[in-house]
Amino acid sequence: MTKPLVLKYRAPAPDSVDGWERYSLPLGNGYMGANVFGIVERERIQITENSLENPGNLGGLNNFAEIYIRFDHADVSGYERGLSLDDAVAYCRYNCGGVDHTREYFTSYPDQVLAVRLTASKPGSLSFTVCPEIPFVKDYAIKPGDGGGKSGTVTAHGDTIVLSGKAHYYSILFEGRLQVLTESGTVSAADASLSVTNADSVVILFALGTNYELCSHVFLEPDPKKKLAPDSPGARVAATLAAAAAKGYDTLRQRHVADYRGLFGRVALEIGEGCSDLPTDELLRAYGEGRPHPYLECLYFQYGRYLLIGSSRPGCLPCNLQGVWNCHDQSPWGSGYWHNINVQMNYWPAFNTNLAELFTSYADFYLAFRPRAEALAADYIKANNPENHTETPGECGWTIGTGNYAYSISGPGGHSGPGTGGLTTKLFWDYYDFTRDTAVLRSVTYPALLSMSKFLTKTVRNYDGAYLASFSASPEQMISGPWTPKGKYYQTVGCAFDQQMIWENGRDFVKAAELLGENNATLQVQKQQLAAYNPVEIGWSGQIKEYSEENFYGEIGEYRHRHISQLMALYPGTFVTHETPAWLDAVKTTLNERGDESTGWALAHRLNAWARTGDGNRAYKLLRQLLGSRTLPNLWDTHPPFQIDGNLGGTSGIAEMLLQSHEGYVAVLAALPDAWASGRFEGLVARGGFVLSVAWQDGVAQRIEVRAKKGGRLRLAYPGLGVAVVTDAAGSRVAFDREASDRIAFDTGVGGHYVITGMRPEKTVAAPRDLEVSLPEIRLTWTGEPGVVYNVYRALDGAPGYEKVAERLTAPAYLDAQVDFAAHEIVSYKVTACRGDGSGESAGPVRTINHATPLDLARYRHRVRQLNA
Repeated sequence: MTKPLVLKYRAPAPDSVDGWERYSLPLGNGYMGANVFGIVERERIQITENSLENPGNLGGLNNFAEIYIRFDHADVSGYERGLSLDDAVAYCRYNCGGVDHTREYFTSYPDQVLAVRLTASKPGSLSFTVCPEIPFVKDYAIKPGDGGGKSGTVTAHGDTIVLSGKAHYYSILFEGRLQVLTESGTVSAADASLSVTNADSVVILFALGTNYELCSHVFLEPDPKKKLAPDSPGARVAATLAAAAAKGYDTLRQRHVADYRGLFGRVALEIGEGCSDLPTDELLRAYGEGRPHPYLECLYFQYGRYLLIGSSRPGCLPCNLQGVWNCHDQSPWGSGYWHNINVQMNYWPAFNTNLAELFTSYADFYLAFRPRAEALAADYIKANNPENHTETPGECGWTIGTGNYAYSISGPGGHSGPGTGGLTTKLFWDYYDFTRDTAVLRSVTYPALLSMSKFLTKTVRNYDGAYLASFSASPEQMISGPWTPKGKYYQTVGCAFDQQMIWENGRDFVKAAELLGENNATLQVQKQQLAAYNPVEIGWSGQIKEYSEENFYGEIGEYRHRHISQLMALYPGTFVTHETPAWLDAVKTTLNERGDESTGWALAHRLNAWARTGDGNRAYKLLRQLLGSRTLPNLWDTHPPFQIDGNLGGTSGIAEMLLQSHEGYVAVLAALPDAWASGRFEGLVARGGFVLSVAWQDGVAQRIEVRAKKGGRLRLAYPGLGVAVVTDAAGSRVAFDREASDRIAFDTGVGGHYVITGMRPEKTVAAPRDLEVSLPEIRLTWTGEPGVVYNVYRALDGAPGYEKVAERLTAPAYLDAQVDFAAHEIVSYKVTACRGDGSGESAGPVRTINHATPLDLARYRHRVRQLNA
């Protein structure tokens, strides 16, 4: 039986900005966000609509409305409020004067309304006043004369309240309508409020709208006053509210739950046994104090999916830095669409957690801003790479910079290079790769990749045979190390971030063109350049270089920077994999140096990265850090302040621990930590359109189920899979090719269902430790366990893989007399352990040696100390 997924609390959220951020419970349907406080005497429901904004420098997204419901209630008992993730319904209940009061709230996507039902156990005992407000009405945004003011009125008549106004900078006309429905008692209007007296139960409906239309004109029109047509949304909002009222609460709720469960119900995750009776804030506090509960981890995973469903629906603006929730006059970073990691992270869980259609809102956003993005691309090439500029419209491709909003976008520059475009198109490739929808490939993915290749192939110059981005910048790294208000960003040629994302877009474009049988001049240029991007280089510390010009790790920029931009080739990219084991070990070196202390979203990126390395226990440590130190009592992620990307990246990371498919095969339980000894998941999606459900016990998969939505060849990986049994829906055995002891492949039919059982994984032996390499002789020594033998591997000059230079050594030492160290810049060594017959090979420590002198080392230490003081 599936465990109920409920956030619950014993006290209301405080009526403050801090209470909104830390304790209020979010509802959303894409069209609006609503934060419910559950306050007894004066309920507060804060409303957000993502088009009601000023430019970022004037505060960005604004608070749409505050709905207050005043009750004459005090001295209550049995108080509880909560949010059911299973049906996206919030609640609040308590007893006052012997009467049980219950409030229920949801935001419906199919009917585009917020619905609230108030009930009481005693007839005629519901009396209250509802009085919504338009917040932050003033003549300016930040200072007088800046043009960013907001005006509005609130009027009540009959059973309806109308909030009508204008945000002046973009001439945004907005309207909200609230209606009170009751079959008993009385409703009376006064000024800007409605009072209900002696009712049995009451339904409150709220609808909203603006005159914003997502189209190219919004981004192309330079005059802020002419971006929107001066059409009042009033008639449309009134029609929405009337249609919802005609359906009635029960029908609205039924339609809402059916729509929501159609998305949310696709995936289940259970770890360990039992739920927890503790309120969520107490459960989180215990977790942060070192008493983790797997129910909270499952709740957190599903909460990310819930938040994405609530903030990114077709026909609506996409999920921004705060999703669709903002109570501020000046929102954090303007609640924009940040494209140097954040908006991409928002959509990482869309594909592997079975919510691919939620990406539609971003795809529509892209189509709307695309003409402006083409103009920005042409301007960028003309300014930075004029030798590659062409006046032919569209032939410089499209681009996207970091800071973007519902009314404007930017190009690369400042602190982030042109790789932001490739980071964005990775989403478009994954949109196809996970769904294998050829219509998506042809109409959405391929055009995005093709045009981005037109741009990115023009951002590079040929330097001695290498095509390097010029200009280039690794996101938000400064010359001075940590961020300072007057600091300058480090700009260069060919940093890892840009080179890796240019490569990823190019490779995906080539694959898409081959699938569609396309051939054009851009494709030929892309193929010519692809092998010369040098996306990964290894430094003297054995690290993935962030900058080609660095030697040791961290000698440029901030040592423990929040961004891990030099690791984009690992995640979300696919250039570094288990097929490049030396590079994968360099990733671990880099992650260890970068550290595990950072902002919420940065911890989420590290979680995904560690999962990709296959180290489940280290990935779990990052999850513990993310959930225990960067998660608020309402389970929102905090940068600080609240940013939704950490939630969504956290959900993606948990999915990556359980299922991976980026290496050409589907890896089951790819980074399972020891803490998750037993559990099951249903409905996670792998590339190729394969939907998997897996149950495991004592750390071993017992049953793997696969549904092949599109059919095709399935390559599946799991330890001991070579001796497994595969059956189809009829129970008949399915023949498969045994590619390795842990990998099989077989053909699937469209809609086919397959079950794999009988895996017998072998246990690996304990890894060696304390590896040391001494010079001038290259002598390796290490510590190991008795009864094992050792293998020694070597990688020269940053090679992607190792060569085995010694095997089945019985002593924990090795002298490498085969290599001429003077002929190489760096040499990396790795030592593993195995049984005498070669089975059970472990992971192992890695050490990299270089030619740095004591003077080089002393200067490096002084520089790092100075940069990070």
